[in-house]
Amino acid sequence: MSSVARTLRALPTLLRIGVAETVAYRAEFLVWILTTTLPLVMLGLWTQVAAEQPFEGYTAAGFTAYYLANLIVRNLTGSWVAWQVSEEIRLGSMSMRLLRPLHPMVAFASSHLAAVPFRTVVALPIAVILLVSSGASALTTESLQLALLIPSLVLAWMITFTFMFMLGCFAFFMTKAMSLLNLYFLAFSLFSGYLLPIPLLPSGIREAAEVLPFRFMLSAPIELMTRSLSGTQLAELLFGQLAWAVAMLAMALIVFRRGIRRFEAVGG
Repeated sequence: MSSVARTLRALPTLLRIGVAETVAYRAEFLVWILTTTLPLVMLGLWTQVAAEQPFEGYTAAGFTAYYLANLIVRNLTGSWVAWQVSEEIRLGSMSMRLLRPLHPMVAFASSHLAAVPFRTVVALPIAVILLVSSGASALTTESLQLALLIPSLVLAWMITFTFMFMLGCFAFFMTKAMSLLNLYFLAFSLFSGYLLPIPLLPSGIREAAEVLPFRFMLSAPIELMTRSLSGTQLAELLFGQLAWAVAMLAMALIVFRRGIRRFEAVGG
């Protein structure tokens, strides 16, 4: 309980530090924002495909709503913590974090949460304007789905952050840990709905995508925004997100603890 109380007392300071870091490194932050705009490219492609007639049930407005919701969710839930963790392990500066009374995951999470409002200011106004003007007819009006959108976004952020934190921790065990991020982004692009809505994927890939964590990082909130879901589907979607959030948190902590033992054993 004392550890939890200490963490809660430190959160305001950690958030202020996160805001200061975002402002200080605004050029890098802007580059990160610009590299998440692939949905706009896919939007232009698929709206042209569906301009004359719907494609697999998606109209031009449907694709507009999907890819702009995709852009919004990606900017609100994306994480670059794997690069930070890997770099601190490589340089040895992780040892300084280990001397502090807070778990490094808490410090990194606070820093990333502090950046969310800046992402909102940069990316969301344009997306929201386009979404309302061009894809509003394809947005859901179900009050329950809209009410569940915020919890879904929070869970999507948790899954993404803990997954990326775990990938960064593999730098404790291998010198080329960043090569794992190439594999991650390939899998994420294919299975999350980032490039294509999951219902448009080939059958075998679609079935895998429906249960892998990538769907719950990105597609789940998009589905709440753009599809009409039954009560059973809503329960499955939110339960899947919750289950993967817990699983990824546990896995990230296990990899971190084992990595720390190795880090300390070799004099890190």
